[in-house]
Amino acid sequence: MDDRPVETWLTDMDGVLVHEEVPIPGAQEFVKALKSSGLPFLVLTNNSIFTPRDLRARLLGSGIDVPEDAIWTSALATAQFLLDQRPHGTAYVVGEAGLTTALHDIGYVMTDRDPDYVVLGETRTYSFEAITRAIRLVDAGARFIATNPDASGPSHAGKLPATGSVAALISTATGRQPYFIGKPNPLMMRSALNRLNAHSETTVMIGDRMDTDIISGLEAGLRTILVTTGSTQPGEVERFPYRPTMVCDSIADLVGLVGKGL
Repeated sequence: MDDRPVETWLTDMDGVLVHEEVPIPGAQEFVKALKSSGLPFLVLTNNSIFTPRDLRARLLGSGIDVPEDAIWTSALATAQFLLDQRPHGTAYVVGEAGLTTALHDIGYVMTDRDPDYVVLGETRTYSFEAITRAIRLVDAGARFIATNPDASGPSHAGKLPATGSVAALISTATGRQPYFIGKPNPLMMRSALNRLNAHSETTVMIGDRMDTDIISGLEAGLRTILVTTGSTQPGEVERFPYRPTMVCDSIADLVGLVGKGL
């Protein structure tokens, strides 16, 4: 047990609050408890397809009412990184509205003519022409950024190739590795903390994956809670060389902890 107060909550979305469009039992009550407590919180996702407004609507359809400004995506974290690194820059983007909107909002110009960056995000319509263009631009000197390293994503029909798989394709063709912004890069956690003006010592990260959520929280100095309703199963936890602060069966177990220590 850790008697330091928990003043800020960060939580993953898929596998913690929802499975696809289906709410995980306890998720609605947990978010209600957070909102009632008045404590700052963010729902984090490596998914860069959707804008926060889109994700709010999707969560609302599952009965989970998360404010738009309490959703932090890898697309927003990528935009924040580019704004800090090279304000008013240019980018060739392979991705969906979540990513292009985030970059437009920080004043970036989308172009395929000598861009500062090639930015790769999630999409369901990867185009051979777009990937070829990205390869040629990286070869020509554009800096290579990817929103997240997830190699695959779930669907009702089975696995889908995700950003990491396409990044590997571009890397194999160019010999250049991207800089990944999303989890497990602790930069994703740091950007979330900065958005809330929060401190790592009094923040907890909830996730369902040891190799992304928990390690990035740990490396950012946060206490971490693993829920076993998603990717990492209970029997797998001990295989990792690091441990979460707490392991719970599901988000339902955490409703009573809001406003208290761990």
